[in-house]
Order: sequence, then C-alpha cells, then structure tokens
Amino acid sequence: MPTDLTGGIDPSREYVFAQRPENPEMRDSVSFWTLDDQGRIGLPRIGIEAVAANWDNHELQINIAFPDGRVYRLRDGGASLPPQGPDGKPTVLGAGGLAFRCVEPFTTWTMTYDGKAIQTSSADLVAGRTGGPLVDVAFAVEATMAVPPWIQGALQRDAAEQIKKSVEGDLMGGPRYEQLFRARGSVTIGGQTQDFTGSGLRIRRQGVRKLAEFWGHAWQSALFPSGKAFGYIAYPPRPDGQPTFNEGYLFTGDGDLIPARAVQAPWLTKLRDLGEDVSVVLETAEGTVRIEGETVFSTHDIHHNDNTFSVREMKKANPNFPALQQAGVRYRWDGEETYGMLERSNPIEKIDLGS
Repeated sequence: MPTDLTGGIDPSREYVFAQRPENPEMRDSVSFWTLDDQGRIGLPRIGIEAVAANWDNHELQINIAFPDGRVYRLRDGGASLPPQGPDGKPTVLGAGGLAFRCVEPFTTWTMTYDGKAIQTSSADLVAGRTGGPLVDVAFAVEATMAVPPWIQGALQRDAAEQIKKSVEGDLMGGPRYEQLFRARGSVTIGGQTQDFTGSGLRIRRQGVRKLAEFWGHAWQSALFPSGKAFGYIAYPPRPDGQPTFNEGYLFTGDGDLIPARAVQAPWLTKLRDLGEDVSVVLETAEGTVRIEGETVFSTHDIHHNDNTFSVREMKKANPNFPALQQAGVRYRWDGEETYGMLERSNPIEKIDLGS
C-alpha cells in the first residue's frame, strides 16, 4: 500500500503566519527532536514559540545533550526573522540565530542555529541548577519526512472527543500534528564539529494554548531502520476520575498509521539523569506491543525559572507547573534498535525526589 506523507493535510498548513495574528494569545510553533542513529548526540527539543503578544521577539528553546551527561541549553528570546522564504511564501519561523524552514511541504524541512548556549549537565538539571558559562554552539539539520503525519484526535473517536470537549484541547494548543523524519546534520561545540545521520520528530502547531490546568503527560515516538515506527501521547489519570487523552499509533513501514493507545506508560515519578527504563506497551485492535526503552541523554526543567515571556505567562496561569523531562531514548522493538524521543511531566509533589 502506498504511503501518503501528507496525511491528507492541505500543504498550506505547513506555512507559518505571514504577519502578527490579531488575537494576542495566538501562537505559531515549530519544533524538532533529532537523534543521532549511533546514540552519540541528541537534540531533544529545539523549538520556537511565536506568541502574537510578543511577536517581534519570538522565544527559542535549545537542548543539545550527550550520553556522558553534557548538556548545552538555552531559553531565550530573539528578534523575529522575516517569514518569507526564497520563493516569497511564509515558510520560515526564526528568532535570533535559530531558523526552521519548510523547503517542501511534508517532504523536507531544515533547522539551523548559530549562537550561544549555557554549558551544564544532566545531573545539574535534575537538581534544578540551570546556570553555567555561555559557549558558542551551532547546528544544522536537514529533515526528510518518512512517516505519515499524526493529527492528534484523528485515530481514536474517544481521543477526538477529549480534544473537542475537555481541557486537553487547550493543552495541545490548537490544531497540531507531528511527523517522523530521517535526518542528516552536524553539531558544532566550541569549534569542534560532529556530523551525524539519524531520525527525529517534527511538530507543527498553530493556535491558542492554555496551560493553567496542565497536570502531566507522557509522550514518546521513534522511527526504526526498517521504516517501522510508533508514537503516542497520554495524560495521567485525573483526580476526578474523568477520561483523559490517550492516543497513539504503530506504523509498519508503508500504508496508514495503525491506531493504538498506551496501556503501560513510563510516567515521571522519579528524577534520574540517565539510564532509566522508559519502556511502553501499546494496544491496537490486533493486540499489544511492548517497546523497550532506556534514556541515554536527558534534560530537565524542574522549577521553570527561566526569565522569558512564555515562562512568565505560563507561571502566572500555573505557578506550580509540572516538572518536565525531555530526553533521547534507545528503543528496541522486535530485535530492531533505534534512538527516539521522550517527553514527560508530573507535578513535583508526585515525584519521588529521593530516587
């Protein structure tokens, strides 16, 4: 069966806003998770959040992480770059030294950065320490899409209802989809360049995002060498017992995404820098699949004390915003191995800080 890498989405959805939206809460966002296929280096969430209320100064997030625990991190704002690409269409979302560009919708995107980042470590971030010296870093990634995009709420009826009728739709931040890709790129730290090939995940989101009621989540995905893939997002059980969003997919290498849901997820219940079991069990109409996972590089945002527009606004709405982990994971499934992404969060009072 042929694979439609557009997922039936209008290619114009790939374009960014050409000008500031009228609604001050509207935002535009692109983010990449990029993993070296040898596990030597990871970019666990590089992203831009462009909020209409702060349109001339988009916010950027940078994470560069290594399996020896080194991390280079930045949470900052930068002068917004013009959205017009070489063909005059609004294909660029950029700020400061970071830029994402849609070269061809649902086919090729690029990500580049040249600037500074704070040198820290996975262990320091687990302890809530985010300071360190600023060093020169740069990276460039060319992403070639390899799996149909997953539109949240498109695979399970109950998941669609959660997005429409419950708070999870506000947490998602409006229409959102994600797509796995093959990657080729390089990372330069202090003048030393390392080339790599690998895979990653691209997220495209436009809308109003409200995080006041956010209470945690688990989110994983990966693309394997054979072309097989998986992904899901799940929210933990609610205190009031109401249903929560839980949707995902398996992909065999061609055809369509196979609807799935997580029946065993690695909720964030302890803080570890590296080497944690983050295996997941997904259920489809045909049965269950276990995908083994272990974190190999990791970053954490424990207290969310970065002095940026988005963080300040987020903490106004939710002063005790859940602790967050963004990591690279070595996954194994049916004898195959790859590196993929993990993001998860939980209120700090629900995390065992002694582990």
